[in-house]
Amino acid sequence: MSPRTATATHRRGRKASAPPAPTATATTYREALREAHREAMRRDPRVFLMGEDVGRYGGAFAVSLGLLEEFGEDRVRDTPLSEAAFTGAGIGAAMRGMRPVVEIMTVNFSLLALDQVLNNAATLRHMSGGQLSVPLVIRMTTGAGRQLAAQHSHSLEGWYAHIPGLRVLAPATLEDARGMLWPALQDPDPVVIFEHGSLYNLSGHLPADPGPVDIERAAVRRSGTDVTLVAFGGTLGKALTAAESLAAQGISAEVVDLRVLRPLDDATILESVARTHRLVVVDEAWRTGSLAAEVSARVAEQAFFELDAHVERVGAVEVPVPYAQHLEEATLPQVPGIVEAARRAVGEDG
Repeated sequence: MSPRTATATHRRGRKASAPPAPTATATTYREALREAHREAMRRDPRVFLMGEDVGRYGGAFAVSLGLLEEFGEDRVRDTPLSEAAFTGAGIGAAMRGMRPVVEIMTVNFSLLALDQVLNNAATLRHMSGGQLSVPLVIRMTTGAGRQLAAQHSHSLEGWYAHIPGLRVLAPATLEDARGMLWPALQDPDPVVIFEHGSLYNLSGHLPADPGPVDIERAAVRRSGTDVTLVAFGGTLGKALTAAESLAAQGISAEVVDLRVLRPLDDATILESVARTHRLVVVDEAWRTGSLAAEVSARVAEQAFFELDAHVERVGAVEVPVPYAQHLEEATLPQVPGIVEAARRAVGEDG
């Protein structure tokens, strides 16, 4: 609007139109993660990234590509192939006032650092009577569906969500990938962020400055009235696709993205179940001892009389993840199985 037009508008007694919203730009999940690191490192000189191949190689999944050239070797550190060693170094740096981001290439390899995570990072505040904080962020890739076979395809989010002293996050959207890192770095306790490997190429649009996101609560990604689908990470997209299929069949599915796996946001889950009275939990992990089992138990404990059907769980077949594509797909939760579980739940009460 020109100055002359603005003046005329004001004289006629009408409000001038609001300035346009910031232009959204095309991006991918990995680029959103990269920009989150860039923002954090620019805002706080204490933030640095360390891990295997994060520097010159740009990260095993290209998340840190270009950060070495921008921030230098002191703040983007390639480490030896020892998860226990560099996770322990990150814990020590955090205790001394730094804000390290430790990248572990896959969740499978994180088992080599589990002693550091469980016996040190998660317990030091408790064992020191509140005198020590470990403001450490650990990022790792999780999940199957990429033909990486049994040693690179685990979904162990539930293992980490079992540990008191940790906050566990699972960004499944571009917004969460972009906005979770900064608030995670403000947490005085260790935060583990799981990035599902199938999401790195996820594309969409984000505003230039989307801001931080809530790392306390789950998010309702689709409203519905007939059945609640609870999902997170790599299963969120499948749950949303299943909801679309169900809508075409006259079934209104609400989709809840857990996104914060510890502490679980019981309130959002229970509010959704109170609206729909049916629940399907989708989890790429094995069913036994899974997050799906925990969510099911909490709903049964706290909202049993809201349920009009028993809780359905859609999880992975309890076998090591196969390499062959058709077998791998057969072991994992897929859209038809989610739809079938939801139809069973809706049909149970008559």
